[in-house]
Amino acid sequence: MSRVLTWVAGAAAVVMIFGTTAASARNVDAIKKAGTIIVATEGQYAPFNFFEGSKLSGFEVDVMEGVAKKMGLKIEWKTLGFDALLTGLGQDRWDLVIASHGITEERAKAVTFADPHYCSGGAIVTKNAALRTAKDLAGKTIAVQTGSSYLEAAQKIPGVKEVKNFPKDPDAQAAVMSDRADVWVTDKFVVMDVLKTQKNTGLRATGMLFVEKIAAAVAKGNDGLAGAYNKGLGEFMAKGGGYEALSMKYFGEDVRCK
Repeated sequence: MSRVLTWVAGAAAVVMIFGTTAASARNVDAIKKAGTIIVATEGQYAPFNFFEGSKLSGFEVDVMEGVAKKMGLKIEWKTLGFDALLTGLGQDRWDLVIASHGITEERAKAVTFADPHYCSGGAIVTKNAALRTAKDLAGKTIAVQTGSSYLEAAQKIPGVKEVKNFPKDPDAQAAVMSDRADVWVTDKFVVMDVLKTQKNTGLRATGMLFVEKIAAAVAKGNDGLAGAYNKGLGEFMAKGGGYEALSMKYFGEDVRCK
């Protein structure tokens, strides 16, 4: 999912209160000394990060586990609402966030993004096969998750009747299934998972609203940690490193940015 723009004002307030975010963030040496990196995700966004019973699972969870091994670190996972994840970096509540955040200019003002671990985009999901492009959505009601980049994209579409935002992505999906909205905009791979695992929804993916790069994030200016993560990610994504097999397992294709 690409996700979160509404948190930016709050993040700016955090910077004003606490000073430069990187000043309070643990640097990579402190993390290596502790032997454990604290990583936050949502846990409500299958197939990327979700719970199977009490076990945190998903593509991004497995990617992070693979990168942490390359870095020689263990992971302490934190899960919480999506719209609080990036703001928490500035409060030194965790070291890194991996939760399908799309790289945007606004987000990059308040956090430092790592290299992308996959590319995706906003899919148009609907019961109506005629709704295929942004132009087709004039006069329609769109459902999206609160704080997501899909929300911003939907609000920019000319002539949209209403944009409804929901705390969790499955709530936005449910709005379309119950005819409270015409279109659900979300990550294209989330849609693939829904269509594969949920039968008789009546939903179909009819087109793409935009394409974007997805990356983990650290506190603004914590370049040492970003660099160490990028090194580990590069090793994990190299041939035989584990990334390709993981991508095929979840999606049946290589989802890295081309």
